[in-house]
Amino acid sequence: MKYTRLPNTNIRVSKICLGTMTWGRQNSEEEGHAQMDFALDKGVNFFDTAELYPVPAKKELYAVTEEIIGRWFVKTGNREKVVLATKIAGNGDYTKFIRTTGFAKDALITAVEGSLKRLQTDYIDLYQLHWPERDTNYFGKRGYDADQHDFWEDNIHQVLETLRDLVRQGKIREVGISNETPWGAMRYLEESKVHQDLPRMQTIQNPYNLLNRLFEVGLSEVAMRERIGLLAYSPLGFGTLSGKYLGEVPPRKGRVTLFPQYNRYSNENAVAATRKYAALAEEHGLSLAQMALAFVNTRPFLTSNIIGATSLEQLDENIASINITLPNTVLEGIEEIHNTIPNPSP
Repeated sequence: MKYTRLPNTNIRVSKICLGTMTWGRQNSEEEGHAQMDFALDKGVNFFDTAELYPVPAKKELYAVTEEIIGRWFVKTGNREKVVLATKIAGNGDYTKFIRTTGFAKDALITAVEGSLKRLQTDYIDLYQLHWPERDTNYFGKRGYDADQHDFWEDNIHQVLETLRDLVRQGKIREVGISNETPWGAMRYLEESKVHQDLPRMQTIQNPYNLLNRLFEVGLSEVAMRERIGLLAYSPLGFGTLSGKYLGEVPPRKGRVTLFPQYNRYSNENAVAATRKYAALAEEHGLSLAQMALAFVNTRPFLTSNIIGATSLEQLDENIASINITLPNTVLEGIEEIHNTIPNPSP
């Protein structure tokens, strides 16, 4: 395994992060525990979860993933071996069963307290805002349609004040954002520069993969100049960059098969690009999954690559990508495909 640190901290994390959003829906508790055992044995010390998980979100399964992790901590005594990240859910039609108050002070406090209880821990290493409260470009939205009612105002100062108090209480160590834009990232960073008693956003968890490299437009410069590290999620694009959906019969238990609404990486251009990437990987004796993950692992703005798997075989292959060095011929081939079909899945 290779390691880095959460930016501006002494918290050492593996460059492969274990994603958990299938546990409690696609994966059983037993399988989730087996994945944590396996990953930790392979040197993965960074786990990412959220109160929203498992996905797709469902009222009856609210925060089950955190509970699964908490019971594993109790069973194994491995809490101190893991850097633990979780998130508060943002507003949305599919999160109304959680709360409708966004990142208001009471909402943040309640969310943190709930996560601590379910995770059976006294502290969270990295606490993240799952997506912005404001209406903006996240989850694949292309055009920008400003909501005039909240266009000129935000509550970022108040959010950071609440997070500061939770840090001072020892309940969280560091904070981060997710599904953010360049403006949102800079707004948070500038607020903590001007008001130095406020915590600094250390990481940004956004999608990044061969089919969606939009992080490179704007946010990569922010990440590198401002030292806010990318936690790349969906590095295999819902599993499409494993190539398993290219056949005539889709895998019965695949996420896109089970939940066809997750079609972000399944449009015509995305399928065409995936076929080209698959051919490139085969030409160089690589699996498509490992080529796709190895590409993400090499990005200079990356802090950690969040992988997800529904089997130990997939998990083993994904973790092993950390040891793959892509030759220049592969990197050049990736750029050629990207220039031909750029970002088909924003």
